[in-house]
Amino acid sequence: MKKSLLILAATAIMTSAISGKILRRQLSIFQGVVPETETLGNETMEFVYDYRCCVDTTESLEDNIASDNMLLQIGPDGLSKFSSYKNLTVDSIIMRSSQEQIANAALEGKLNNGEFMTIYKNYPKGKLTHTEKICQDWFRYDEDMPSFDWELTDSVINVLGYECQSAKCKFRGREWTVFYTEDIPLTDGPWKLHGLPGLIMKAYDEKGHYTFECIGIKSKANRPITIYKVPFNKVNRHDYYDTKHRYDVNPYTYYEVTTGGHITVTDEAGNPSLTAYDPIELPFEYIETDWNK
Repeated sequence: MKKSLLILAATAIMTSAISGKILRRQLSIFQGVVPETETLGNETMEFVYDYRCCVDTTESLEDNIASDNMLLQIGPDGLSKFSSYKNLTVDSIIMRSSQEQIANAALEGKLNNGEFMTIYKNYPKGKLTHTEKICQDWFRYDEDMPSFDWELTDSVINVLGYECQSAKCKFRGREWTVFYTEDIPLTDGPWKLHGLPGLIMKAYDEKGHYTFECIGIKSKANRPITIYKVPFNKVNRHDYYDTKHRYDVNPYTYYEVTTGGHITVTDEAGNPSLTAYDPIELPFEYIETDWNK
């Protein structure tokens, strides 16, 4: 059953203004809809990763980190899915709640979504598929499974009781350091990372702007690996980032142009903002920095 409920905040808020510079814009849209899904396979193992990213590289890392728990599901024939654990939980709550309960929970902030990025490896076979919701629209791009030129290094750490060896590589604008364990013989890992003789348990880029660390393992699991049955906008990787960038520099304009709706933007004091629709310079870089080169 699909439950449909849309809650759109009547106002948007611009926050974190420092010396006239807007560091973050927020557009609060909650759509209490769980799309129908297609099952791609059943998982055999699953791993939970703590995912952290810097949302303002001009300030200290400690005070400008966003985080989410991400679930890596391992399926048959090299299939895997990397997605927000929080979103799975929200979907489950919505599906077993009445519309009144959903509306109340949404207004109380109890159904806030996590990261919409979802990465499928070997779906289709030999391909990597990225799906993501941007504002009200769903996007998808497929690419060949990326190749990583890993350089094995000497560092060793312990993650969840597993001894992990280190490796490094440069990939699409960032230099990554990862730690993998041959005790879990899966050539997989968080996000797009893969290709080592063991599961990647921890990864971070050289600036510490993006990090992944395994914090939970379920060795016997049978959750289905699914994909939403939605009308995806099928694009290439460059066009996906271009669309994401247009949304991030001004979500209000993007919303109005793509939906025909209207948003009243106020400051924290409730006064109308005169500069809300001016584009801003993003204070961070995407996980792949080569998209606009």
